[in-house]
Amino acid sequence: MRKRSKRYSGATDKIDRTRQYEPKEALGILKELPAPKFDETVDIVVKLGIDPRKTDQLVRGAVSLPKGLGRAVKVVVFAEGDKADAAKSAGADEVGSQELAAKIQGGWMDFDVVIASPDMMRHVGKLGKVLGPQGKMPSPKSGTVTPDVATAVQEFKAGKVEFRTDAGGNVHAPLGKRSFSVDDLSENLTAFLNHLTGMRPSAVKGPFFRKISVSTTMGPGAWISYES
Repeated sequence: MRKRSKRYSGATDKIDRTRQYEPKEALGILKELPAPKFDETVDIVVKLGIDPRKTDQLVRGAVSLPKGLGRAVKVVVFAEGDKADAAKSAGADEVGSQELAAKIQGGWMDFDVVIASPDMMRHVGKLGKVLGPQGKMPSPKSGTVTPDVATAVQEFKAGKVEFRTDAGGNVHAPLGKRSFSVDDLSENLTAFLNHLTGMRPSAVKGPFFRKISVSTTMGPGAWISYES
């Protein structure tokens, strides 16, 4: 059996796992739990009413959170020429093409988001086995394959987050930092869930949101109620 710390056990006692909280109430409880020595990320997990074995029911995209993420996001861009210059001016942490692909293929993964100009997919496509398992493979659906790489860099630096369903039909995303106010976390949560609602596949029958949980990096989760 996994041994939990006293801090975690104490936090668990403050959350009723048999009920669903209103979003702001749940977020308020998370902020009052015993804290570690760093500013935790507040995360959301949504269990969707999809069949993850069917490709027409998978959900993938990106959404800009109005209050940002509260942390620096490292963005690398595959681009050349004027697009590369524009990406650098927009704040990209590293820009390149074939040499950048070789660097990543060699094991370098010190970045959060990969953005690519469509003409660079001849290089990026070879990185599927490396970037795919990390959830960092660029995709038009998430806005990370785009001719306007500069705008994409600005959006992701400002708090745009990617998401996609995992093998269990769950979607994970950060909502910000524990130091955020309840109102700011709630605004990000609402923006994320509203965006997700709009992506409901037509093939899905019944409730789209089965379960929703919010938690901090080192803490237990709280179920919340939300009408999709």
